[in-house]
Formats: sequence, structure tokens, C-alpha cells
Amino acid sequence: MSLTAQDLVMQAKAHIQECSANEAAERINNGALALDVREPQEFMQGHVPNAIDVPRGVLEFRVAAHPQLQNQEQEIVVYCQAGGRGALATQTLQQMGFTNVINMMGGYAAWVEAGLTEQKDPAEWE
Repeated sequence: MSLTAQDLVMQAKAHIQECSANEAAERINNGALALDVREPQEFMQGHVPNAIDVPRGVLEFRVAAHPQLQNQEQEIVVYCQAGGRGALATQTLQQMGFTNVINMMGGYAAWVEAGLTEQKDPAEWE
């Protein structure tokens, strides 16, 4: 039996922690790193303030080289646009040894819907 993308997301969600957009904002305000796993063009249209952008498709290859992802014990709030890529990325980071990662449920769409502050500027590191 083959799995659909939705099946893979549901499997990932069974093994990760998730939080609301408001809880994510609180965590980020308290020092957690915001990791946006959307594509650069999505990121540039708007993102969580001070987030870093490492697209889901290259996450495994860029983690080791990214200066802000060297501490595997730091708290990281992962998000995408709606939550699916974020869940997969959160599970991947856990498999790579990161111990304090959480996916923001509903992704950036939930952040915007909650009326939280947005930042719109080019990615600093791609």
C-alpha cells in the first residue's frame, strides 16, 4: 500500500509536538528560533519576524551549514504555510538529533489569522 502526502503528514504529527500560533509567538518572544520551511518566494511575501528560511526540500542538506542551526538543543518553532510541510520538517529535525522542536499548527496562515506581527523583506540566508 502506498502512502499519500496526507498520510505522511498524519504519521509525522503522531511523533511531534505542535502549538498554536499564539503559543508560537510566546515561545519566539522568549527566545525560540522561528524556522520557516516555505520556499523563498513565499517567505519574501511575509513571514514571522526574525524567522530564518530553510525550505523543506533542502532542509536536510542545509541544516549543518546554517549558522543559526548549530545548537541541537535550542528551542525551534517550525512553520510552513498551512502545517503539513512544517510537520514533516519537525519530524526530520528530530530524526537529525534536534531535541526541542515544535510545529506551529496551521502554519503562517494561522499566524496571520491570529493577527500577529508580520515581517516582509527578502530572506537573509538561502
